[in-house]
Amino acid sequence: MQEPCGKLLLFGATGDLSQRMLLPSLYGLHSDGLLCDGLTITGTARSDLSDAQFRDFAAKALDTFLPDDRKDKGAIAAFLDRLQYQPLDASTIEGFDALAAKIGDVSGGLAIFLSTAPRLFEPTIKGLASAGLAGENVRIGLEKPLGFDLASSCEINDAVAAVFPEERTFRIDHYLGKETVQNILALRFGNALFEPVWNAGGIDHVEITVSETVGLEGRAGYYDDVGALRDMVQNHILQLLALIAMEPPARFDGTAIRDEKVKVLLSLRPVAGQDAANLTVTGQYSGGASGGKIVAGYAEELDQPSRTETFVAIKAHVDNWRWQGVPFYLRTGKRMTERRSEIVVQFKPVPHSIFATRGGVLQSNTLIIRIQPEEYVRLLVMAKEPGLDRDGIRLREVPLNLSLDTEFAGTRRRIAYERLLLDLLEGDPTLFVRRDEVEAQWTWIDAIRAGWDMADVKPKPYAAGTWGPSAAIALTERDGVTWNE
Repeated sequence: MQEPCGKLLLFGATGDLSQRMLLPSLYGLHSDGLLCDGLTITGTARSDLSDAQFRDFAAKALDTFLPDDRKDKGAIAAFLDRLQYQPLDASTIEGFDALAAKIGDVSGGLAIFLSTAPRLFEPTIKGLASAGLAGENVRIGLEKPLGFDLASSCEINDAVAAVFPEERTFRIDHYLGKETVQNILALRFGNALFEPVWNAGGIDHVEITVSETVGLEGRAGYYDDVGALRDMVQNHILQLLALIAMEPPARFDGTAIRDEKVKVLLSLRPVAGQDAANLTVTGQYSGGASGGKIVAGYAEELDQPSRTETFVAIKAHVDNWRWQGVPFYLRTGKRMTERRSEIVVQFKPVPHSIFATRGGVLQSNTLIIRIQPEEYVRLLVMAKEPGLDRDGIRLREVPLNLSLDTEFAGTRRRIAYERLLLDLLEGDPTLFVRRDEVEAQWTWIDAIRAGWDMADVKPKPYAAGTWGPSAAIALTERDGVTWNE
């Protein structure tokens, strides 16, 4: 259904995600004239608010989280006029008829953004169907977490599929809305330079790091049941891996791109049994210094002992012709040295160095794709230092930089949710995750967790403000590889 919707329904409208991301993103689309004239935005949550109170809530969120240069009183007032609110307890079917009445006629199309606890997915879907809010002109966007493992994910997806077919189901991974992540496709498939060497013949290994400096930040109840593997690897990191490793799609559309991504995810070599102990490292942060402040350890923040991992590193392989023998090193953690999301592609050395007899030392080329906090693509190449070379040729690694912030300085950098919300409203599935992708990801993750249970793997302590346990260094260095830090 590739037609714009005339109405938007936001579940969890008073939550943290709504304040920080959804409302500012929708305002950004409104202020740029990208929302349909007459589009209404209905918020719903358990909080008992009137329309006016919800508009006041939204105004405070925009004042807090919008950059100063985006605050326009007239545009904000016009945006707030689009908003209305209906209280709802989604755990019971009562109240959905009142919600439908509040939304009104949906013949012009309705998009639903569902950000709720996994236990509420099934009753919410049933409530929407009972109130006539699940017809052919209604599409639904699902915010993670979509389950706890493969079985619970299938249960949620089955409940959704009973009402919303796959073509009207949009599973959200906000990393896919980031500009630099989409530039992976432009870099690979828009330039003849890389694709001929983008394989086991040209690439030695790939590193993917998503590091955070924050701790629990009020998420103790959620995070201790989940851990780093489920929270970050199952979705964001595996999606980045799929984009890096996928075959060239025939077209830039939702079907072709997601077909190629799922092939990669199905080709991941299982990390199961004893391999889960040998090819992964888990950690949990202890007290230390972060951001110039002394911070408590995870167990202290939680106020009880825990075996939940706040750090995980994995040596993964994609078993197909393109990537046979190329390791993919994956790493994520909380309370690490710095906030960073990046992909490092390490190319193989030249087959023969003509500079060795003159003292020239070559380094292999490295491609760094930084996703956050900066956005850039950097290719490290070898160059000769100026000089007469009487004492030998001096070579040095120098960067070729593409800074997106600099090159596109006149273009406003958009929040990832702006693109995803607009695509949801317009019905473009390209940047959303298909069910078979989700299930392939969970299958791989569940095997790792089962291996940890079998081998009784306990997370190793690491001091807050460091790059994780020393065993993570050993995971790569036994292959002659060093993490990019």
